[in-house]
Amino acid sequence: MPVLGPLYSVCFARVRLRSHIKVKKLIGMCSSQRRRYSQEHLQKCYEDHRALWESKKLPENVNPRSVFACNELDLRDVSVYGFDYDYTLANYEPAVEHLIYELGKNVLVSKYRYPEEIKSLKYNREFAVRGLHYDIEHGLLMKLDQFQQIQQGSIYHGLTPVSQEQVLKTYGGRSLPLHYVEGHLRGDTKMAHLADLFSLPEMCLLSQVAQYFMDHNLQYHSVPLFNDVKAAIASIHPEMHRIVGRNISEYLIKDPDLVTFFQRLKENNKEIFIITNSPFYFVNAGLSYLLGEDWREFFDVVVASAKKPAFFTDSMRPFRELNEEIHTQTWGPVTQLEKGKIYLEGNLKRLQELKGWQGQEVLYFGDHPYSDLADVSLNHGWRTGAILWELDYEIQCLNSDDYKKMSGWLMILQSLIESSQDFEDEESRKMIEKWEEERDQLRKKTKELFNPHFGSVFRTHDNPTYFSRRLFRFADIYTSRLSNLNDYSINHTFYPRRGVLPHEYKSLFV
Repeated sequence: MPVLGPLYSVCFARVRLRSHIKVKKLIGMCSSQRRRYSQEHLQKCYEDHRALWESKKLPENVNPRSVFACNELDLRDVSVYGFDYDYTLANYEPAVEHLIYELGKNVLVSKYRYPEEIKSLKYNREFAVRGLHYDIEHGLLMKLDQFQQIQQGSIYHGLTPVSQEQVLKTYGGRSLPLHYVEGHLRGDTKMAHLADLFSLPEMCLLSQVAQYFMDHNLQYHSVPLFNDVKAAIASIHPEMHRIVGRNISEYLIKDPDLVTFFQRLKENNKEIFIITNSPFYFVNAGLSYLLGEDWREFFDVVVASAKKPAFFTDSMRPFRELNEEIHTQTWGPVTQLEKGKIYLEGNLKRLQELKGWQGQEVLYFGDHPYSDLADVSLNHGWRTGAILWELDYEIQCLNSDDYKKMSGWLMILQSLIESSQDFEDEESRKMIEKWEEERDQLRKKTKELFNPHFGSVFRTHDNPTYFSRRLFRFADIYTSRLSNLNDYSINHTFYPRRGVLPHEYKSLFV
């Protein structure tokens, strides 16, 4: 048998290689002659691994129109479809991010008296990705994995990378305690999780202003800076709504297949509703552009200015009907939710009482894991779908030959290191350390294919990101756009991929 022990354990069943691995371990612990053979053996293993990988075909492309399942979902059980608006029904041009950034930046200068020079800052859309965490007290922007570990090379103070030594000095390790990361759940907010696409301009502005202060040796405190930027961005939404609403075709991306999606739902007698935090005039302008002037014919219930997530958790918020003639809410009680009328505020408990919608018959789509999906999934039994527009770009990166080649070799090399790490002689250790350096370079390069600063939204080097963990918990399915569901039957069942647990076979087909 050729010298392919580690390769065999990579590609087939490790359990069948126990005796061979034991032999290798003994080789590394014997005489100097054995040690020399061990080094040659390792080099041969490396060369054979490399040759075999280079002979393999690259994996097939991921279909960017796929719907991916985290949990089994049978659409035959779904009779009611619900939707958020922003970044769910409506996808925005990058111009919206630039607009939010510019408006927020101007508020910082005009209202909060930040230096005039800040007006010269320019939005960098390539800097951040969705799902990052911001340490409010220390002023650090970082990417965490599902175990709250900071991804190496993905933590910034302003626009300046933070060294591993500084990370250890600040936190005492690479992993952050759960109570520190999720303190907001107990009223002790130390970190902000920037989980929607509207937060990208906020992250960029926050980092750039901090960098400006550092470059100009200006003393500042990271907590007020965070609060000022957050307040500035929040304050500009009414103005942003007015500008976008008046120039809708410049800011919205029109999906020609979205009308077909809603037509299919109505043809199959599905009930449809929308719950959005945006004001009605803004939603009306957008959906008239996306679905046509008669868009309200598709929807059985329309709720605007819902103030999610309070809509899902606070049962003391009654529905108010919008008087469209005078553009204000009525004062009388709402005793039924009628098609063709517009409702404001409200709460989920009352919605379910008035419509009789319960549990797994409802499938609700949103883009935000917390404000859209968490409560309805965890507390009300609704089925949920996440719309993640950045999937298009992520899958484009996954389908590139560069990524396929590097990630494939990275996995094999990692397994080779794992299988050979118990050689203890100095020469063998030096060779394994050389492999580890190559692995670290591959990790860095694959990360930078997605984003040079923070990498993929969904993955760190080995683990799902913190954002992914929450997404997979709160969303039964996810996809890049609603119209991708047109490729599936209205009665389709989505099945999650059967993942291999750490203690199971790498492959059942030995």
